Amino acid sequence: MVAKDQLGRRGEATAAVFLEQAGLRIVDRNWRCPVGEIDLVAVDGSTLVIVEVKTRSSDDFGQPLEAITASKLERLYLLASKWARAHDLRFSGFRIDAVGVLDDGSGTPRIEHVRAVI
Repeated sequence: MVAKDQLGRRGEATAAVFLEQAGLRIVDRNWRCPVGEIDLVAVDGSTLVIVEVKTRSSDDFGQPLEAITASKLERLYLLASKWARAHDLRFSGFRIDAVGVLDDGSGTPRIEHVRAVI
C-alpha cells in the first residue's frame, strides 16, 4: 500500500499535468498560510483558479471528489483571496476547481475535473 502523503503528491502531480494539457498554467503548488493549504494555483486566461486535488487508490470508500465538503470549499474561497493578496496580483475573477484522481498504481489514473465547484 502506498503511503497517504506519497499518493497525494503523485495525485497532485498527475492533476497538474492534466490541467496544463487542458490549457491552464500552474503558478503555485502547496501554498500554505495559517488558514490552510491550496493544492494547486493555476491561471486560465485572466481567471485565477484554485484547485483542490483529492486522490484515492480505490473507490472502495467512494469517489475522490466526494471528500470535498462545504466547509472545505468555504476555506478555499478564503484561501483564494489570501493567495491573491499575498502575491499582489489582480485577476478578472477566480474560481474553485476540483480534480479527483483515482490511481491504484497499476496503470493510467482516472481523472475527473470539475470546473467552478460551488
